[in-house]
Amino acid sequence: MTPRFARSPYFWAIVAFASIVLVAWIGRERYQPVITGSAAPDFTVLDMAGQEVSLSDFLGEDVLLINVWATWCGPCLTEMPSMQRLYDELQDEDFEILAISIDAPAGQFDLFGREGGDLMAFAEGLELTFPILHNPSGDIQQIYQTTGVPESFVIGKDGVIYKKVAGDTEWDASENVELIRRLLASD
Repeated sequence: MTPRFARSPYFWAIVAFASIVLVAWIGRERYQPVITGSAAPDFTVLDMAGQEVSLSDFLGEDVLLINVWATWCGPCLTEMPSMQRLYDELQDEDFEILAISIDAPAGQFDLFGREGGDLMAFAEGLELTFPILHNPSGDIQQIYQTTGVPESFVIGKDGVIYKKVAGDTEWDASENVELIRRLLASD
């Protein structure tokens, strides 16, 4: 015979709630928000030659602008020229842009039916000289908890996120250049 309390919907609601709290508490390290002031999560993506590139390859060496984008994204296309101007201005500094495309591989389609773009043709068309990286699985979006594209993160040499921007921006605007210069000077 089943105990009376076990037949109560309230009992099962409490058990379900307690289970959710327990799972969240056990995995709390995985659920840290990716916000300004937090440590930038490491990732591994591919460069255009198919070689792996990780955030940890740059930490301690460079101030970084991580940009998550796609060829089908209009605002991404709008902001890329300002990223190139910023890159040109700071090319002799310890600064790097890592532009990570979430496009499906060329000729294939992503989960939303968008065809993968030709990243090299895109970069050549805009005369981009900063590193173009590829993450066709879109894992970078989960790792950095992005809400769309473009989304960008300015990361200091210490691995801390100093600025997060959802949407396009003018990266060569004075406030962005000044922030990056302050981070470069704070060795």
